[in-house]
Amino acid sequence: MMIERLQEYVGVETPTGDAAALNAFTDRLATRYADLGATVRREQHPTGDHLVADFPGRPDEAPLLFLAHHDTVWPIGQLDGPMPWHEADGVIHGPGVFDMKGGLVVLETALEQVAGSEHRPLRIVVVADEEVGSPSARALVTTEAEGVYAAFGFEPPHPDGGLKTSRWGSTRVRIEVAGREAHAALDPDSGVSAIDELVDQLIAVRRVVAAHEHVLCNVGTITGGGRTNVVPGAAAADVGFRFMDPETERSVLEAIAGLRPVRDAQVQTRILSNRPAWQPSPGTDELLAKVVEAGRSVGQKIGGAPASGAADTNLTGWLGIPTLDGLGPVGKGAHAVHEQVIAATLAERAALVAAIITSL
Repeated sequence: MMIERLQEYVGVETPTGDAAALNAFTDRLATRYADLGATVRREQHPTGDHLVADFPGRPDEAPLLFLAHHDTVWPIGQLDGPMPWHEADGVIHGPGVFDMKGGLVVLETALEQVAGSEHRPLRIVVVADEEVGSPSARALVTTEAEGVYAAFGFEPPHPDGGLKTSRWGSTRVRIEVAGREAHAALDPDSGVSAIDELVDQLIAVRRVVAAHEHVLCNVGTITGGGRTNVVPGAAAADVGFRFMDPETERSVLEAIAGLRPVRDAQVQTRILSNRPAWQPSPGTDELLAKVVEAGRSVGQKIGGAPASGAADTNLTGWLGIPTLDGLGPVGKGAHAVHEQVIAATLAERAALVAAIITSL
C-alpha cells in the first residue's frame, strides 16, 4: 500500500513555483488528512498553497509539530524523460521519491497507524516552496511552531538512517549589476560591462568566503547580456551560502552586503531566502534519547548526527524548540537523476514515527 501511494504521489509532478500542480497535490493531502480526522487549513500563495492540518489529542498537552513539503526540484516531464518511476531489487526510483514524497507517505501511514490511540495533539505543516528556502512559508512555520512540545522533519535521513540533530544555516543572495550598454566595436569606451563587473564581484565573494572557516558557497545561476556586439548593461547571479554558526553567517552576509563596484556600475545585493543555523542543543539531545527508546520499542536502532543541508527544521531548531529531522525513508540521490529510496524502509520509518507519536 505504501509503495502504491508513493507511486501515486510521484506521478503528480510538483515543481517549485508551479502553483496549479502544487495546489492539485495539496487537494490530495487535504482530503487524506481530513479523512484521518484532521482540521485542515490552507494558506494561499501565488506560487502554491501551504497546508496546515491539526489532529486532536490529549487535552492540555502541547502538540507535536511535523514539517514537510510537497514541492520538488524537478520540472514536469521528468517521469517521461530521464527519471521514470521504476522499482527493482527493492529500490524505488523517480523524481521526488527521496526528497520528499517518501517522507509524506511515511507520515501519512504513521497517522493511519495511530488512529484511535492516545497521543498528544499533532500539527502538520506542508509547505510549497521549501526547495527555494521557503520564502513565503517562513512566517507560517514560525507561527505554527509556537507552543509545540517538539518538531520533527520528514526530509531524508543520513545515509545510515540516522536522524539530523542540527543543520547549517542557508541563505540565497542575488547580486545584481547595472552597467551601461554601448556598441562593442564602434563605441566600447562609453559602455560599462555589467558582466565584467559581476565577474569581479564574484571573485570578491570568493575572497570573503576564503576568509572564513566552515562556509560553503555555490554560484547557482548567472544571467546577463544578449549580444556579443553590445556591451552588456545588466547581469545578475544567485549565490547560495551555507553557514555552520550564526556568527559566521552574520560576518559573511555583512561583507556581501558591503560589496562596492569596481568600475562605473551599480551593484545591489539582496537576500532571497534565509534559514538560520540550527545548532546542537540539550533539548534536542533529550528528544533524541526519547526517540531512541521509541525506536527500540519497534526493534530499530536509531542514531543522530549534525547535517550540512538546510530545511524548515532550521527555523524550529533556531527558535530553541527540540527538533529532529530525517524521518523520511533511507535512500540517496537528492536533487540528482539517480534519486531513490529503499522500499523496505518506508514501513520501518512509519513504524518509528507511530512509536514516537504514542510515546511522547
